[in-house]
Amino acid sequence: MTKILLVGLGGGLGAIACYFLSAYVQHLTPTAPFPLGTLVVNVLGCLMIGLLAYLADLRNLFTPELRLLAFTGFLGGFTTFSTFGNETTLLLAEGKNGSALANVSLHIGLGLGAVWAGRTLAALLWR
Repeated sequence: MTKILLVGLGGGLGAIACYFLSAYVQHLTPTAPFPLGTLVVNVLGCLMIGLLAYLADLRNLFTPELRLLAFTGFLGGFTTFSTFGNETTLLLAEGKNGSALANVSLHIGLGLGAVWAGRTLAALLWR
């Protein structure tokens, strides 16, 4: 039960941070040609998971509970793109270049395809 609470607490805080940072960036850049707030959140999330994962591996600074709170919870709530970036980087570091390419291709291809399919289905069902 403690693990679930840690993930929930971290996830809630991460989602709130995502919302406020993204909205703030969008407010600062209202004429940007694409959602700059989302890009900032995703890149910052990747930077944060890279820094924290390196420290966790190198210095063993994180207990399993703190990993759940920070990595799975906060960064998971902030952006799952950070997890995707970290996992792809780990595949590359392990020399699994084909798996890394497949991971990137499938996430982008299937993700965009699923958004299109969801929008198409919704348009058919709720016109």
